[in-house]
Amino acid sequence: MSDRGRRRPVPIADALSRFLDQSGLGSRVDQAGVIPEWPSLVGETIAGATAPLSVTADGTLMVAVSTHAWMTELSLLEPELLKALNAGRPSSGPVRRIRWVLRR
Repeated sequence: MSDRGRRRPVPIADALSRFLDQSGLGSRVDQAGVIPEWPSLVGETIAGATAPLSVTADGTLMVAVSTHAWMTELSLLEPELLKALNAGRPSSGPVRRIRWVLRR
């Protein structure tokens, strides 16, 4: 039997990467990468008072905050936090804004 027309197996990482690129989901995955990295990106103190929830398609990071005081403080720090979150990330999927929500 001939091997013509048969596909050879590829590593799952390559197949997944190709799928994400072709589907346009690659930038969304890059955006969501800030969630597990949150503590190392913002520091122990801020991470202790917050919990990243999700990233919307337009690049808005939703973050739960423990108190109104923290919400106010973090709103003032947002430009600095955005720089830290986006440093070294592809420009195709940056976090553009942070929306602070009070943790219930």
